[in-house]
Amino acid sequence: MKRDELNDLAAFVIVADEMSFTRAASKLGMSPSALSHAMKVLEDRLGLQLLARTTRRVSTTEAGERLLKTLRPAFEDISAELTALAGLRDKPAGTLRITTPRHAATSVLWPMLPGFLSAYSDIRVEITIDEGLSDIIESRYDAGIRFGEKVAKDMVTVRVSSNIQVAIVASPSYFADHPVPNTPKDLAEHRCINYRFSTSGGLYLWEFEEGGRPFQVRVDGPLVFNDGDMILAAALAEQGIAYLFEDQIADYVVEGQLIRILTEWCPTFPGYYLYHPNRRQTPPALTALVNALQVVLQKSDETQNSIA
Repeated sequence: MKRDELNDLAAFVIVADEMSFTRAASKLGMSPSALSHAMKVLEDRLGLQLLARTTRRVSTTEAGERLLKTLRPAFEDISAELTALAGLRDKPAGTLRITTPRHAATSVLWPMLPGFLSAYSDIRVEITIDEGLSDIIESRYDAGIRFGEKVAKDMVTVRVSSNIQVAIVASPSYFADHPVPNTPKDLAEHRCINYRFSTSGGLYLWEFEEGGRPFQVRVDGPLVFNDGDMILAAALAEQGIAYLFEDQIADYVVEGQLIRILTEWCPTFPGYYLYHPNRRQTPPALTALVNALQVVLQKSDETQNSIA
């Protein structure tokens, strides 16, 4: 393959990602007209239309999308390998883009990030809070963090947190006006604070277990959020019963601002896992982040074992 052909293919990927000749040309350091001409030459060479052009945007045709699926991972592999080679000479560097739910960001990532960034001053971390299951390849993330059972099987996974216990709580004032539920089914008579999935739009069914057997309970109440921090705030404001994670409410229980109930019914979920595409070469910056997370996890496990 000639060098010009390779350059045109690389430019095509950028045009497809940006969906604009102007933005792509700015990234490539060339004029939009020159870039448009290069794409026309590429299409003429292949005998196929790769890009559909309108006055407002540029999009890939069916042929362009098929070519893009081949080119994007190939160029990403080349980029990762070049980064890895640079890592043999220098310490890890570059930008890490990570998608994660808010709870994992605050409980797993944030506690280790200041020290990590201090140790690796050439690494930049970009975190996107997303409660859904993003396609990290399509969205061009380096890694994601989710509960283990929600990670696609073709991903490389690394455990980065201990198991997580569920907690059911409400304020003392709420229970001053309402009887304390004895079983999860009693929640049907209470004001419960619901969680709505951003992706599917459905309400989360509260999960419990009895004798190792899991079951779900549908609850109702005047408030629905798609964010755990808002659910916690509502519980503290005496607005009802909340379904949260133990680490979110532990301090408030100790301080007497929340009362924990139905403890014997609350399940323990597998912890969070960091996952990333199965590439031949993991970027050194991502390897450094994984190592840092596992050091924190090891210390956490050791602390829990000593307490037990």
